[in-house]
Amino acid sequence: MGALIWHVCVIAALSSLSRAAPVSNSFDVVVGSPVFAPLGPKTTLPCWLNPSESAEAMDIRWFRQTHFDTPVLLYHAKAFDETTQDSSYTGRVSFGLKDAESGGLKTGDVSLELATVTLQDSGNYTCYVSSDRIYDSSSISLIVTKTGTSPLLSAVWKEDKVNVSCESEGWHPEPSLHWSDAQQALTSKNTKYSTDSSGVVSVHSWILVSSSSQVSCSIVLSGAEAKEARMRLEKPPAAESGSSVGGWVVSALLLAVIAVGVGWFCFKKKGKKARSEGDNAEETDRLLQIGVIQPTNHSTASKNYVNVTLDDVDPQILTFKKGKFRDAPGIASAGQKVTCLTATKGTPCFSSGRHYWEVSLGKETVGIKQSWWVGVTSLTKIPRDISPTAANGFWFLSSSPDIAESFQFNHAPNVLLPVNTQLQTIGVYLDYDNGELSFYDVTNKTLIGTLRTKFTKEVFPFFNPGLGDAAPMEILQREEAGENSSMQNSTPLSNDGS
Repeated sequence: MGALIWHVCVIAALSSLSRAAPVSNSFDVVVGSPVFAPLGPKTTLPCWLNPSESAEAMDIRWFRQTHFDTPVLLYHAKAFDETTQDSSYTGRVSFGLKDAESGGLKTGDVSLELATVTLQDSGNYTCYVSSDRIYDSSSISLIVTKTGTSPLLSAVWKEDKVNVSCESEGWHPEPSLHWSDAQQALTSKNTKYSTDSSGVVSVHSWILVSSSSQVSCSIVLSGAEAKEARMRLEKPPAAESGSSVGGWVVSALLLAVIAVGVGWFCFKKKGKKARSEGDNAEETDRLLQIGVIQPTNHSTASKNYVNVTLDDVDPQILTFKKGKFRDAPGIASAGQKVTCLTATKGTPCFSSGRHYWEVSLGKETVGIKQSWWVGVTSLTKIPRDISPTAANGFWFLSSSPDIAESFQFNHAPNVLLPVNTQLQTIGVYLDYDNGELSFYDVTNKTLIGTLRTKFTKEVFPFFNPGLGDAAPMEILQREEAGENSSMQNSTPLSNDGS
């Protein structure tokens, strides 16, 4: 501490003298603007002498705040001196270049290059340069950034209003969160931030909006591109306003297509007690209070792979060959439609546990399928004239050319999920006991959306290739299915054994 005080006093005295009586060949130490650096890669803190002159024979010290005696980097007598260096920077620092045209030390560029940037590296750094006649110093800020997860939106219907929540985690420093609808920015007084022991920030906000609106939640760090999630809500018909749907969770990266896997026996577990309709109402209120329930990520969900097969395929309705199926010739009406006529279920059925399956949509020669339903159903036989609602035992994600650039859950109120790419393979994850049905873009391993509900009966994989859509669905199976099954090294099998 005594040495530090001595250094500070000398610096102050020399600074006063240099300002009062400038000497010839004096220089100023100049630094750049604050540096925003992503977590992980290397970064450079620019510092140089003005006017330009060689710094090869000068002493150069980079240190943080008051840690003059334990520098980040010390260059003395034309060599690096690591005897007093802060141990957390050992092997991570060197001289860098402030720009591509820089000549390095020969031209007075004493910039600090820092490798393997960590959150703990955030803060102020002092660039101190001295010769046998003069010294100067200047400080620069390093702001280490970490972009968090894509925002997750949940919507809970409450009379003529909708409570929409937005949540994201994994940010640094604290990001800004903004709400808007189709016309204007919205203001929420309910935004909370929390920081964990490593310094990573999570944000959670919620807002009450009208029953028919388009809501957007964007989260952004200064100088970086925002991550955004959008949701379009449509007021349900009066006949369905009593729907007991708990809520929806929507991801900002809505990129996928649907995949369904198959096997042919029913998974059951004894002792599971069905929940009452009253529990559904309580769950809705609970969701309203806590907002988002974090969905399962793709890597965790895919560990529960189960092979699924089609059940009772009617050749007059569906054609099925080498694992691919679509509507049979001669039954398609004009345009691409999806009706219960081509809806079918798979096996096994599930009454407990966690299960994951996949389906590929389309092929190179005909493109990506535009019309489909994928999800689960509690019906053992699907009538052709039934309304496919949750009240009738259907829970699924759908796509239709009639709804431009959106996917939709089959629930009231309608929740439309914006799409920014064509889906090639979709993963379906069912956590029966916790009431989670999640859909993923398998190619990008990102969440499309999650449906929260209560299952009181056994459910079957459910899918529909639509009418007049030439692109087929293909059921993907794995040689090793079940807990901890290998996804990367598995190969698709066709259901006819070919």
